[in-house]
Amino acid sequence: MKYLLIALIAALLFIPFLGAVHLFDWDEINFAEAAREMIVSHNYSQVQIDFRPFWEKPPLFIWMQAGSMLLFGVNDFAARFPNAVIGIATLVSLFAIGKKLTDDKFGLWWVLIYAGSWLPHFYFKSGIIDPTFNLFIFLAIYFAYRVAYSARALNMAILSGVFLGLAVLTKGPVAILVAMLTLLVYWVWNKGRIHLKFSHLGLIALFACLTTLLWFGYEILSHGWWFVNEFVQYQIRLLTTEDAGHGGPFFYHWIVLLLGCFPASAFLFTYFQGKKKSIYNNTPAVAEMKDFKVWMWVLFWVVLILFSIVKTKIVHYSSLCYFPLTFLAAVQVYKLSEGKIRMRGWNIALLLVIGIVLGIAIAALPLAGLYKDKLIPYIGDKFAVANLQAQVQWSAAEACYGLGYVLLVIISAILLIRHKTTNGLICLFISTILVIQVTVVHFVPKVERYSQGAAIDFFKSLQGKDVYVKALGYHSYAQHYYSREMPHSNPDYYNTGWLLNGKIDKPAYFICRITDAEEFIHHPNLEVIGEKNGFVFLKRK
Repeated sequence: MKYLLIALIAALLFIPFLGAVHLFDWDEINFAEAAREMIVSHNYSQVQIDFRPFWEKPPLFIWMQAGSMLLFGVNDFAARFPNAVIGIATLVSLFAIGKKLTDDKFGLWWVLIYAGSWLPHFYFKSGIIDPTFNLFIFLAIYFAYRVAYSARALNMAILSGVFLGLAVLTKGPVAILVAMLTLLVYWVWNKGRIHLKFSHLGLIALFACLTTLLWFGYEILSHGWWFVNEFVQYQIRLLTTEDAGHGGPFFYHWIVLLLGCFPASAFLFTYFQGKKKSIYNNTPAVAEMKDFKVWMWVLFWVVLILFSIVKTKIVHYSSLCYFPLTFLAAVQVYKLSEGKIRMRGWNIALLLVIGIVLGIAIAALPLAGLYKDKLIPYIGDKFAVANLQAQVQWSAAEACYGLGYVLLVIISAILLIRHKTTNGLICLFISTILVIQVTVVHFVPKVERYSQGAAIDFFKSLQGKDVYVKALGYHSYAQHYYSREMPHSNPDYYNTGWLLNGKIDKPAYFICRITDAEEFIHHPNLEVIGEKNGFVFLKRK
């Protein structure tokens, strides 16, 4: 019954309003466009963008989105629906694993902490690959851990291999890299002692290979090695070079996790309180729990350090940390609720500082919208200034959402100080869930109007028209997805020079940012047909 209740609550949290805001460029639109092109071209074996091979991602998540679009139509809701389903599966899995590790109460705390932390919750309402990939790789590691404690060790190894293979089919070889590094570090930490035998490792490797060969094998047999070779080379480039606009300092992901995974992240600091007792009595379960904690600490540090080293810095690269981070937080929250430990004053102060900063940021958003004219003189980016010209309705009363969150965080802290621990913890995580819902439904659509609203409107105005659409001076997938572009029979279309200067066979429309506009508005073959919120719209004469 509890499993069903968790699934229903998760569905209510993750499914409503999925289509309330347009997909965001790049990643969300990229994957959704690949799914749309699968449906249009009936080519489900290769990922395509602009109806050309796109080797950056394997197809599993794209297949999920394509299936959703066949069910709900090609729209933003359908593109995000698979992750909502993954969100339901994730919370049910966390309860099941937590219950097995300890008891129902621990499982429920883990569910509440995951759903009640900002980025872990928010990503289930997105159309990016990572929530699906993270669940698969986490389950692969969980079942590898279970090999040592299950009477059906071979079955656990097989399940671990299958989920590892699914992770590879979702995001690529990075799944194998993470799994191997986690296993290696775990082995070193345990001074060479490991419960996985060579037979278990062999089964994991075998079933991971068999699972991945469902696509890689078919692709090689059908089309040769070219596509797979390009795919592997891209993965290597991604890890070793910095994508334009996606660099950052070494501690980038440390800050992302501290702020983005609040309140869960605040409870990691409760580990700095000296030696603590186990959450169990002295039973055989102690060894299992201790071992799983080691696996989770290892996974956390492997992912955090790996993607701190990787040159490309994108927020969701460290999102696999959400599983070990929320588990480790749940261990401490469980102890707090049982009275086994108490939060120190500096722990509560840290929780207050982060919560108040986030609440003030939310409260400041509508005020920034209302008084943007006073902010503009301090903004040096011409494109950002033009974005702010978008007509978005704000009211000062909307600041109350952020101030309300500040108040609830303070109330939670007061309850913790007064040792009404369970009430304080529930208040903290439930209030975060509520404010996340408000932010997603109320604030994100308004922010999207600034960042890309005018461009999306332009592309949507071209739907159903047999035209060429091209972004000039910047990279975007939105022109393909929102114009519902169909395959073009003329191969010259892929040549921007031909679109600008050649003898085109149908109307061609262009978009650029005002920061790049000078080159194009004076082009002899282009005429400006509009300008809005930082974007310039042009057409071939």
